[in-house]
Amino acid sequence: MILGLDHIAIAVDDFEGGIERFAKDFGIELAGTEDVISAKTKTAFLPISGTQIELIHPLNGEGPLVSSLAKRGPGLHHLCFRVDDVEAEMTRLQGLGYRFLSDTPSPGAHGTRIAFIHPKSAGGVLIELAEHPA
Repeated sequence: MILGLDHIAIAVDDFEGGIERFAKDFGIELAGTEDVISAKTKTAFLPISGTQIELIHPLNGEGPLVSSLAKRGPGLHHLCFRVDDVEAEMTRLQGLGYRFLSDTPSPGAHGTRIAFIHPKSAGGVLIELAEHPA
């Protein structure tokens, strides 16, 4: 079951500049950063009103985000919904015709298990499902 909006991810080509924009200019407190090795991204978390903004940047200049930034430039990357059981949601949504970028969940930031819905099956929006550890 979808429990709520977990975060809005924004791809940035300048990690420190992105943090400065949201933390200093907009006054949103930086909660921390984390390297997500499985996704090859550096992430920064800025909680706000029951959700958070997640800034994402290629880790060591590698990974799929490199091509995304080259094609689309920086900006909104995906929406993430918090779910109670990522595998059950994958099965339910696949039954409704949604396609996923992988067959099984993968590790995400903060010990989550995540899966991405292909944007072509979600009205052009990349959607992430995240199950947080109990």
